[in-house]
Amino acid sequence: MNSPAPSDAIYLLSVAAVAILSLLTLIIRFRLHAFLALILVSLLTAMATGVKIDRIMPTMIDGFGATLAPVALLVALGAMIGRLLQYSGGAKVLANALLNRFGEERAPFALGLASLLFGFPMFFDAGLIVMMPIILSVGHRLGGSVLKYALPAAGAFAVMHALAPPHPGPVAAGELLGANIGMLTVIGIIIALPTWYIGSYLFGLWCGKRFELPTPAYFRDENERDSPNPPSFHTVLAILLMPLALIFLETGLATLSAIGVVPEGATWVKALRMLGKAPIALLITVLFCLVVFGRKYGSATVEKLCGECLGPVCVVILVTGAGGMFGGVLRASGIGSALSNVLSDTGLPIIVSAFLIASMLRVAQGSATVALTTTAALIAPMMTGVTGLSELDKCFIVVAIAGGATVLSHVNDSGFWLVGRCFGMDEKTTLKTWTVMETLLGLIAFSIAFIGSALF
Repeated sequence: MNSPAPSDAIYLLSVAAVAILSLLTLIIRFRLHAFLALILVSLLTAMATGVKIDRIMPTMIDGFGATLAPVALLVALGAMIGRLLQYSGGAKVLANALLNRFGEERAPFALGLASLLFGFPMFFDAGLIVMMPIILSVGHRLGGSVLKYALPAAGAFAVMHALAPPHPGPVAAGELLGANIGMLTVIGIIIALPTWYIGSYLFGLWCGKRFELPTPAYFRDENERDSPNPPSFHTVLAILLMPLALIFLETGLATLSAIGVVPEGATWVKALRMLGKAPIALLITVLFCLVVFGRKYGSATVEKLCGECLGPVCVVILVTGAGGMFGGVLRASGIGSALSNVLSDTGLPIIVSAFLIASMLRVAQGSATVALTTTAALIAPMMTGVTGLSELDKCFIVVAIAGGATVLSHVNDSGFWLVGRCFGMDEKTTLKTWTVMETLLGLIAFSIAFIGSALF
Protein backbone atom coordinates (compact mmCIF):
# COMPACT_ATOMS: atom_id res chain seq x y z
CA MET A 1 0.00 0.00 0.00
CA ASN A 2 1.34 3.40 -0.97
CA SER A 3 1.82 6.04 1.68
CA PRO A 4 -1.24 8.27 1.95
CA ALA A 5 -1.02 11.91 0.92
CA PRO A 6 -0.81 14.43 3.79
CA SER A 7 -4.47 15.41 3.44
CA ASP A 8 -5.51 11.77 3.28
CA ALA A 9 -3.34 10.97 6.27
CA ILE A 10 -4.98 13.71 8.32
CA TYR A 11 -8.43 12.38 7.41
CA LEU A 12 -7.49 8.76 8.19
CA LEU A 13 -5.96 9.69 11.54
CA SER A 14 -9.04 11.76 12.35
CA VAL A 15 -11.23 8.75 11.61
CA ALA A 16 -8.97 6.60 13.78
CA ALA A 17 -9.22 9.07 16.66
CA VAL A 18 -13.01 9.23 16.35
CA ALA A 19 -13.18 5.44 16.13
CA ILE A 20 -11.16 4.92 19.31
CA LEU A 21 -13.06 7.65 21.19
CA SER A 22 -16.33 6.11 20.03
CA LEU A 23 -15.16 2.70 21.16
CA LEU A 24 -14.25 4.01 24.60
CA THR A 25 -17.48 6.00 24.90
CA LEU A 26 -19.62 3.00 23.99
CA ILE A 27 -17.82 0.78 26.51
CA ILE A 28 -17.44 3.25 29.39
CA ARG A 29 -20.32 5.70 29.08
CA PHE A 30 -23.06 3.57 27.54
CA ARG A 31 -21.88 0.27 29.05
CA LEU A 32 -22.08 -1.51 25.71
CA HIS A 33 -20.29 -4.85 25.82
CA ALA A 34 -16.78 -4.64 24.34
CA PHE A 35 -17.60 -7.40 21.84
CA LEU A 36 -20.54 -5.49 20.38
CA ALA A 37 -18.73 -2.15 20.54
CA LEU A 38 -15.74 -3.49 18.59
CA ILE A 39 -17.96 -4.96 15.87
CA LEU A 40 -19.97 -1.76 15.49
CA VAL A 41 -16.92 0.52 15.44
CA SER A 42 -15.12 -1.78 12.99
CA LEU A 43 -18.09 -1.60 10.60
CA LEU A 44 -18.39 2.19 10.82
CA THR A 45 -14.62 2.68 10.47
CA ALA A 46 -14.54 0.55 7.33
CA MET A 47 -17.36 2.60 5.83
CA ALA A 48 -15.80 5.94 6.81
CA THR A 49 -12.39 5.09 5.35
CA GLY A 50 -13.75 4.03 1.98
CA VAL A 51 -13.26 0.29 2.13
CA LYS A 52 -15.24 -1.10 -0.82
CA ILE A 53 -18.71 -2.25 0.21
CA ASP A 54 -18.19 -5.78 -1.07
CA ARG A 55 -14.92 -5.98 0.93
CA ILE A 56 -16.20 -4.71 4.29
CA MET A 57 -17.54 -8.02 5.63
CA PRO A 58 -14.66 -10.15 4.25
CA THR A 59 -12.19 -7.71 5.83
CA MET A 60 -13.97 -7.89 9.19
CA ILE A 61 -14.31 -11.66 9.10
CA ASP A 62 -10.70 -12.18 8.02
CA GLY A 63 -9.45 -10.04 10.91
CA PHE A 64 -11.72 -11.83 13.36
CA GLY A 65 -10.79 -15.32 12.18
CA ALA A 66 -7.07 -14.71 11.89
CA THR A 67 -6.93 -13.60 15.51
CA LEU A 68 -9.47 -16.08 16.86
CA ALA A 69 -7.93 -19.27 15.49
CA PRO A 70 -4.73 -19.34 17.59
CA VAL A 71 -6.22 -17.45 20.55
CA ALA A 72 -9.21 -19.76 20.96
CA LEU A 73 -7.02 -22.85 21.03
CA LEU A 74 -4.58 -21.51 23.60
CA VAL A 75 -7.15 -19.90 25.87
CA ALA A 76 -9.49 -22.90 25.88
CA LEU A 77 -6.74 -25.43 26.56
CA GLY A 78 -5.20 -23.21 29.24
CA ALA A 79 -8.61 -22.82 30.90
CA MET A 80 -9.04 -26.60 31.06
CA ILE A 81 -5.69 -27.04 32.79
CA GLY A 82 -6.51 -24.30 35.27
CA ARG A 83 -9.96 -25.68 36.08
CA LEU A 84 -8.67 -29.19 36.69
CA LEU A 85 -5.94 -27.88 38.98
CA GLN A 86 -8.48 -25.69 40.78
CA TYR A 87 -10.93 -28.52 41.45
CA SER A 88 -8.25 -30.99 42.51
CA GLY A 89 -6.86 -28.73 45.23
CA GLY A 90 -3.52 -28.40 43.47
CA ALA A 91 -3.20 -24.73 44.45
CA LYS A 92 -3.32 -25.56 48.15
CA VAL A 93 -0.90 -28.47 47.70
CA LEU A 94 1.62 -26.28 45.93
CA ALA A 95 1.30 -23.37 48.36
CA ASN A 96 1.65 -25.60 51.43
CA ALA A 97 4.69 -27.34 49.98
CA LEU A 98 6.35 -24.01 49.25
CA LEU A 99 5.57 -22.70 52.74
CA ASN A 100 7.13 -25.79 54.27
CA ARG A 101 10.17 -25.39 52.07
CA PHE A 102 10.70 -21.63 52.46
CA GLY A 103 9.48 -21.17 56.03
CA GLU A 104 6.97 -18.76 57.54
CA GLU A 105 9.26 -15.73 57.29
CA ARG A 106 9.38 -16.08 53.54
CA ALA A 107 5.66 -16.83 53.19
CA PRO A 108 5.05 -13.84 50.86
CA PHE A 109 7.78 -15.10 48.54
CA ALA A 110 6.37 -18.64 48.64
CA LEU A 111 2.85 -17.45 47.87
CA GLY A 112 4.13 -15.28 45.04
CA LEU A 113 6.15 -18.14 43.58
CA ALA A 114 3.12 -20.43 43.71
CA SER A 115 1.05 -17.76 41.99
CA LEU A 116 3.68 -17.35 39.27
CA LEU A 117 3.51 -21.07 38.56
CA PHE A 118 -0.28 -21.11 38.55
CA GLY A 119 -0.39 -17.87 36.61
CA PHE A 120 1.08 -19.62 33.57
CA PRO A 121 -2.10 -21.55 32.63
CA MET A 122 -4.72 -19.68 34.70
CA PHE A 123 -6.39 -16.33 34.04
CA PHE A 124 -5.87 -13.50 36.52
CA ASP A 125 -9.39 -13.63 37.98
CA ALA A 126 -9.52 -17.41 38.26
CA GLY A 127 -6.02 -17.70 39.67
CA LEU A 128 -6.58 -15.03 42.30
CA ILE A 129 -9.84 -16.63 43.39
CA VAL A 130 -8.14 -20.03 43.68
CA MET A 131 -5.28 -18.61 45.75
CA MET A 132 -7.36 -16.21 47.82
CA PRO A 133 -8.33 -18.68 50.60
CA ILE A 134 -4.71 -19.76 50.86
CA ILE A 135 -3.43 -16.16 51.00
CA LEU A 136 -5.96 -15.21 53.67
CA SER A 137 -5.40 -18.33 55.77
CA VAL A 138 -1.64 -17.76 55.72
CA GLY A 139 -2.11 -14.09 56.60
CA HIS A 140 -4.53 -14.97 59.39
CA ARG A 141 -2.18 -17.60 60.79
CA LEU A 142 1.02 -15.55 60.61
CA GLY A 143 -0.43 -12.10 61.41
CA GLY A 144 0.48 -8.66 60.13
CA SER A 145 -1.04 -6.76 57.25
CA VAL A 146 -2.69 -9.00 54.69
CA LEU A 147 -1.15 -6.84 51.94
CA LYS A 148 2.20 -8.41 52.76
CA TYR A 149 0.84 -11.70 51.44
CA ALA A 150 -1.81 -10.50 48.99
CA LEU A 151 0.14 -8.16 46.71
CA PRO A 152 3.02 -10.55 45.86
CA ALA A 153 0.45 -13.19 44.88
CA ALA A 154 -1.96 -10.88 43.02
CA GLY A 155 0.95 -9.18 41.25
CA ALA A 156 2.27 -12.55 40.11
CA PHE A 157 -1.03 -13.38 38.41
CA ALA A 158 -1.17 -9.90 36.87
CA VAL A 159 2.35 -10.20 35.45
CA MET A 160 1.80 -13.64 33.96
CA HIS A 161 -1.60 -12.63 32.56
CA ALA A 162 -0.06 -9.62 30.80
CA LEU A 163 3.24 -11.04 29.57
CA ALA A 164 3.01 -14.80 29.06
CA PRO A 165 1.06 -16.89 26.55
CA PRO A 166 -1.35 -18.75 26.63
CA HIS A 167 -3.11 -15.68 28.03
CA PRO A 168 -5.18 -14.00 25.32
CA GLY A 169 -3.63 -10.53 25.37
CA PRO A 170 -0.01 -11.46 24.59
CA VAL A 171 -1.12 -14.25 22.25
CA ALA A 172 -3.31 -11.89 20.22
CA ALA A 173 -0.67 -9.16 20.17
CA GLY A 174 1.98 -11.67 19.18
CA GLU A 175 -0.13 -13.01 16.33
CA LEU A 176 -0.96 -9.52 15.06
CA LEU A 177 2.72 -8.52 15.08
CA GLY A 178 3.95 -11.81 13.65
CA ALA A 179 5.98 -12.76 16.72
CA ASN A 180 7.00 -16.37 17.35
CA ILE A 181 4.71 -17.51 20.18
CA GLY A 182 7.25 -19.97 21.58
CA MET A 183 9.96 -17.33 21.73
CA LEU A 184 7.44 -14.82 23.10
CA THR A 185 6.60 -17.25 25.90
CA VAL A 186 10.25 -17.59 26.86
CA ILE A 187 10.94 -13.84 26.65
CA GLY A 188 7.73 -13.02 28.50
CA ILE A 189 8.55 -15.33 31.40
CA ILE A 190 12.16 -14.14 31.61
CA ILE A 191 10.98 -10.52 31.84
CA ALA A 192 8.10 -11.42 34.16
CA LEU A 193 10.39 -12.73 36.91
CA PRO A 194 12.37 -9.54 37.72
CA THR A 195 9.26 -7.47 37.02
CA TRP A 196 7.35 -9.43 39.66
CA TYR A 197 10.21 -9.45 42.16
CA ILE A 198 10.74 -5.68 42.11
CA GLY A 199 7.28 -4.37 41.33
CA SER A 200 5.16 -6.86 43.26
CA TYR A 201 7.16 -8.77 45.87
CA LEU A 202 9.36 -5.95 47.20
CA PHE A 203 6.56 -3.41 46.81
CA GLY A 204 4.17 -5.78 48.60
CA LEU A 205 6.55 -6.06 51.56
CA TRP A 206 6.77 -2.28 51.71
CA CYS A 207 2.99 -1.92 51.58
CA GLY A 208 2.66 -4.49 54.34
CA LYS A 209 4.67 -2.20 56.62
CA ARG A 210 2.99 1.03 55.55
CA PHE A 211 -0.67 -0.07 55.42
CA GLU A 212 -2.07 -2.06 58.32
CA LEU A 213 -4.82 -4.12 56.74
CA PRO A 214 -6.23 -7.00 58.81
CA THR A 215 -7.65 -10.20 57.40
CA PRO A 216 -11.16 -9.42 56.07
CA ALA A 217 -13.96 -10.05 58.54
CA TYR A 218 -15.85 -12.29 56.13
CA PHE A 219 -13.04 -14.80 56.01
CA ARG A 220 -13.18 -17.94 58.13
CA ASP A 221 -10.73 -20.80 57.94
CA GLU A 222 -13.52 -23.36 57.97
CA ASN A 223 -14.84 -22.02 54.67
CA GLU A 224 -11.82 -23.30 52.80
CA ARG A 225 -12.68 -26.15 50.45
CA ASP A 226 -10.84 -29.40 51.06
CA SER A 227 -10.59 -31.24 47.76
CA PRO A 228 -10.90 -35.02 47.96
CA ASN A 229 -7.71 -36.91 47.23
CA PRO A 230 -5.57 -33.91 46.13
CA PRO A 231 -2.61 -34.50 43.80
CA SER A 232 0.95 -34.64 45.04
CA PHE A 233 3.26 -31.66 44.86
CA HIS A 234 5.35 -33.34 42.17
CA THR A 235 2.27 -34.04 40.05
CA VAL A 236 1.17 -30.41 40.22
CA LEU A 237 4.67 -29.20 39.41
CA ALA A 238 4.91 -31.60 36.47
CA ILE A 239 1.62 -30.29 35.04
CA LEU A 240 2.76 -26.69 35.29
CA LEU A 241 6.23 -27.29 33.88
CA MET A 242 5.21 -29.66 31.05
CA PRO A 243 4.01 -27.02 28.53
CA LEU A 244 6.90 -24.75 29.43
CA ALA A 245 9.43 -27.56 28.84
CA LEU A 246 7.86 -28.44 25.49
CA ILE A 247 7.87 -24.81 24.36
CA PHE A 248 11.51 -24.50 25.44
CA LEU A 249 12.22 -27.57 23.30
CA GLU A 250 10.80 -25.91 20.19
CA THR A 251 12.62 -22.65 20.85
CA GLY A 252 15.88 -24.41 21.62
CA LEU A 253 15.77 -26.52 18.47
CA ALA A 254 14.92 -23.43 16.39
CA THR A 255 17.98 -21.68 17.79
CA LEU A 256 20.23 -24.71 17.24
CA SER A 257 18.94 -25.06 13.67
CA ALA A 258 19.63 -21.38 12.96
CA ILE A 259 23.27 -21.71 14.01
CA GLY A 260 23.72 -25.06 12.21
CA VAL A 261 24.12 -27.36 15.21
CA VAL A 262 21.17 -29.55 14.18
CA PRO A 263 19.87 -30.07 10.62
CA GLU A 264 16.92 -27.75 10.09
CA GLY A 265 15.15 -29.94 7.52
CA ALA A 266 15.48 -33.25 9.40
CA THR A 267 12.19 -35.03 10.06
CA TRP A 268 12.99 -35.66 13.71
CA VAL A 269 13.75 -31.96 14.25
CA LYS A 270 10.46 -30.95 12.63
CA ALA A 271 8.56 -33.52 14.72
CA LEU A 272 10.09 -32.36 18.01
CA ARG A 273 9.53 -28.71 17.12
CA MET A 274 5.88 -29.46 16.40
CA LEU A 275 5.51 -30.83 19.93
CA GLY A 276 6.75 -27.48 21.20
CA LYS A 277 4.18 -25.39 19.36
CA ALA A 278 2.07 -23.73 22.03
CA PRO A 279 -1.29 -25.36 21.11
CA ILE A 280 0.28 -28.83 20.87
CA ALA A 281 2.20 -28.35 24.15
CA LEU A 282 -0.99 -27.36 25.95
CA LEU A 283 -2.96 -30.20 24.33
CA ILE A 284 -0.39 -32.72 25.55
CA THR A 285 -0.63 -31.20 29.03
CA VAL A 286 -4.45 -31.38 28.98
CA LEU A 287 -4.32 -35.04 27.95
CA PHE A 288 -1.89 -35.73 30.78
CA CYS A 289 -4.28 -33.99 33.19
CA LEU A 290 -7.18 -36.08 31.92
CA VAL A 291 -5.29 -39.26 32.64
CA VAL A 292 -4.09 -38.16 36.09
CA PHE A 293 -7.35 -36.64 37.33
CA GLY A 294 -9.56 -39.15 35.51
CA ARG A 295 -8.14 -41.88 37.72
CA LYS A 296 -8.84 -39.86 40.85
CA TYR A 297 -12.28 -38.39 40.15
CA GLY A 298 -13.64 -40.39 37.24
CA SER A 299 -13.95 -39.57 33.57
CA ALA A 300 -17.47 -38.13 33.95
CA THR A 301 -16.29 -35.54 36.52
CA VAL A 302 -13.27 -34.59 34.46
CA GLU A 303 -15.40 -34.19 31.31
CA LYS A 304 -17.84 -31.98 33.23
CA LEU A 305 -15.02 -29.78 34.55
CA CYS A 306 -13.58 -29.31 31.07
CA GLY A 307 -17.00 -28.30 29.78
CA GLU A 308 -17.68 -25.91 32.67
CA CYS A 309 -14.51 -23.89 32.08
CA LEU A 310 -15.26 -23.11 28.43
CA GLY A 311 -18.33 -20.95 29.06
CA PRO A 312 -16.60 -18.16 31.01
CA VAL A 313 -13.61 -17.99 28.63
CA CYS A 314 -15.81 -17.61 25.56
CA VAL A 315 -16.30 -13.94 26.43
CA VAL A 316 -12.55 -13.37 26.54
CA ILE A 317 -12.06 -15.26 23.28
CA LEU A 318 -14.79 -13.33 21.46
CA VAL A 319 -13.60 -9.93 22.69
CA THR A 320 -10.08 -10.80 21.60
CA GLY A 321 -11.33 -11.89 18.17
CA ALA A 322 -13.33 -8.68 17.82
CA GLY A 323 -10.18 -6.73 18.64
CA GLY A 324 -8.51 -8.55 15.77
CA MET A 325 -11.46 -7.58 13.57
CA PHE A 326 -10.91 -3.92 14.44
CA GLY A 327 -7.25 -4.38 13.65
CA GLY A 328 -8.06 -5.91 10.26
CA VAL A 329 -10.17 -2.88 9.37
CA LEU A 330 -7.42 -0.51 10.48
CA ARG A 331 -4.91 -2.28 8.27
CA ALA A 332 -7.21 -2.43 5.25
CA SER A 333 -8.17 1.24 5.56
CA GLY A 334 -4.61 2.56 5.48
CA ILE A 335 -4.86 4.05 8.96
CA GLY A 336 -1.89 2.01 10.09
CA SER A 337 0.31 3.40 7.33
CA ALA A 338 -0.79 6.95 8.14
CA LEU A 339 -0.03 6.44 11.82
CA SER A 340 3.34 4.94 10.91
CA ASN A 341 4.27 8.03 8.94
CA VAL A 342 3.21 10.39 11.72
CA LEU A 343 5.04 8.51 14.46
CA SER A 344 8.14 8.11 12.33
CA ASP A 345 8.21 11.88 11.95
CA THR A 346 8.24 12.29 15.75
CA GLY A 347 11.44 10.29 15.94
CA LEU A 348 10.08 8.00 18.65
CA PRO A 349 11.22 4.37 18.43
CA ILE A 350 8.38 2.02 17.56
CA ILE A 351 8.71 0.28 20.92
CA VAL A 352 8.14 3.59 22.75
CA SER A 353 5.15 4.44 20.57
CA ALA A 354 3.68 1.02 21.29
CA PHE A 355 4.00 1.52 25.05
CA LEU A 356 2.49 5.01 24.97
CA ILE A 357 -0.50 4.02 22.82
CA ALA A 358 -1.24 0.98 25.02
CA SER A 359 -0.96 3.11 28.16
CA MET A 360 -3.47 5.66 26.86
CA LEU A 361 -5.95 2.96 25.89
CA ARG A 362 -5.53 1.18 29.22
CA VAL A 363 -6.20 4.33 31.24
CA ALA A 364 -9.17 5.29 29.10
CA GLN A 365 -11.12 2.05 28.98
CA GLY A 366 -9.67 -0.28 31.64
CA SER A 367 -9.42 -3.59 29.80
CA ALA A 368 -5.84 -4.77 29.37
CA THR A 369 -6.92 -7.23 26.66
CA VAL A 370 -8.63 -4.52 24.59
CA ALA A 371 -5.61 -2.24 25.05
CA LEU A 372 -3.24 -5.01 23.95
CA THR A 373 -5.16 -6.06 20.86
CA THR A 374 -6.06 -2.55 19.75
CA THR A 375 -2.49 -1.29 20.15
CA ALA A 376 -1.07 -4.29 18.33
CA ALA A 377 -3.52 -3.66 15.50
CA LEU A 378 -2.36 -0.05 15.25
CA ILE A 379 1.33 -0.91 15.47
CA ALA A 380 1.33 -3.88 13.08
CA PRO A 381 1.20 -1.81 9.86
CA MET A 382 4.01 0.40 11.17
CA MET A 383 6.27 -2.62 11.54
CA THR A 384 5.98 -3.56 7.87
CA GLY A 385 7.85 -0.42 6.96
CA VAL A 386 10.66 -0.96 9.46
CA THR A 387 13.65 -2.94 8.23
CA GLY A 388 15.89 -5.05 10.41
CA LEU A 389 13.31 -6.12 13.00
CA SER A 390 14.35 -9.49 14.42
CA GLU A 391 12.15 -12.07 16.12
CA LEU A 392 13.50 -10.79 19.44
CA ASP A 393 12.51 -7.23 18.52
CA LYS A 394 8.94 -8.35 17.83
CA CYS A 395 8.78 -10.07 21.20
CA PHE A 396 10.13 -6.98 22.97
CA ILE A 397 7.51 -4.82 21.25
CA VAL A 398 4.75 -7.18 22.44
CA VAL A 399 6.12 -6.92 25.99
CA ALA A 400 6.20 -3.13 25.70
CA ILE A 401 2.55 -3.14 24.64
CA ALA A 402 1.73 -5.44 27.54
CA GLY A 403 3.54 -3.08 29.90
CA GLY A 404 1.48 -0.15 28.67
CA ALA A 405 -1.71 -2.22 28.98
CA THR A 406 -0.87 -2.94 32.63
CA VAL A 407 -0.26 0.54 34.06
CA LEU A 408 -2.71 2.62 36.10
CA SER A 409 -5.45 0.11 36.86
CA HIS A 410 -8.27 2.15 38.38
CA VAL A 411 -12.06 2.24 38.76
CA ASN A 412 -12.82 1.25 35.16
CA ASP A 413 -10.84 -1.99 35.53
CA SER A 414 -12.61 -5.08 36.89
CA GLY A 415 -9.34 -6.23 38.45
CA PHE A 416 -9.28 -3.09 40.59
CA TRP A 417 -12.61 -3.99 42.18
CA LEU A 418 -11.81 -7.70 42.45
CA VAL A 419 -8.60 -7.11 44.37
CA GLY A 420 -10.11 -4.41 46.57
CA ARG A 421 -13.16 -6.49 47.51
CA CYS A 422 -11.27 -9.77 47.98
CA PHE A 423 -8.87 -8.26 50.50
CA GLY A 424 -11.22 -5.83 52.22
CA MET A 425 -9.73 -2.56 50.92
CA ASP A 426 -11.61 0.66 50.33
CA GLU A 427 -11.15 2.55 47.06
CA LYS A 428 -8.56 4.96 48.45
CA THR A 429 -6.35 2.16 49.77
CA THR A 430 -6.74 0.19 46.56
CA LEU A 431 -5.56 3.20 44.54
CA LYS A 432 -2.54 3.64 46.82
CA THR A 433 -1.55 -0.01 46.64
CA TRP A 434 -2.94 -1.96 43.69
CA THR A 435 -2.92 0.93 41.20
CA VAL A 436 0.63 1.92 42.13
CA MET A 437 1.78 -1.70 41.91
CA GLU A 438 0.24 -2.19 38.46
CA THR A 439 1.95 0.97 37.25
CA LEU A 440 5.29 -0.23 38.59
CA LEU A 441 4.84 -3.60 36.88
CA GLY A 442 4.07 -1.98 33.54
CA LEU A 443 6.97 0.46 33.72
CA ILE A 444 9.47 -2.22 34.78
CA ALA A 445 8.39 -4.62 32.02
CA PHE A 446 8.65 -1.85 29.42
CA SER A 447 12.06 -0.74 30.72
CA ILE A 448 13.47 -4.28 30.48
CA ALA A 449 12.00 -4.73 26.99
CA PHE A 450 13.40 -1.37 25.86
CA ILE A 451 16.87 -2.20 27.17
CA GLY A 452 16.69 -5.68 25.64
CA SER A 453 15.67 -4.21 22.29
CA ALA A 454 18.58 -1.78 22.41
CA LEU A 455 21.12 -4.44 23.35
CA PHE A 456 19.99 -7.31 21.17
